[in-house]
Amino acid sequence: MRLKVVLPTKILLETAAIKVIAEAENGMFCLLPQHIDFVSTLIPSLLSFVPPQGQEQFFAIDQGVLIKHGDEVIVATQNAVHGGDLEMLKKTVEEEFHLIDEREKTARSVLENLEVNTIRHFIELGEYL
Repeated sequence: MRLKVVLPTKILLETAAIKVIAEAENGMFCLLPQHIDFVSTLIPSLLSFVPPQGQEQFFAIDQGVLIKHGDEVIVATQNAVHGGDLEMLKKTVEEEFHLIDEREKTARSVLENLEVNTIRHFIELGEYL
C-alpha cells in the first residue's frame, strides 16, 4: 500500500506500508493491502504503520479522515507529529501541541478584541445618528 499523511499546508509523509493501524470513535482498526476500500473519521490518537522494512512507525494525529482506495491510504488531519519511538513522540507532542494551544489562545484574544472594538464603533456610530 501507499500511505500518505496530509496536513492542510503540506504532505507530511508519503511511503509504502504493509499495515496501517488507526483509531476511530468506535475503536481501533487495522488495514492490510487486500482489505476492501474504506473510509473512517479519526479521533485524536496514535496512527501507526509498518513499512516494508518492518520497523513500526508512529504518528500522533489530531482528528481527521482516513480513506483507503485500492492500494492507497490517505490520512487527512489538521495536525500530526511523526516519531520513531513512543517516548520521544510523547515529548514532541507535548511541545508541539502546547505551541498550537498558545497560538490558538492568542488568535482568540485578537478576535475578542476585534469584536469588542467593532461593537464599540457601532455604538459610537449610533450616537451620531
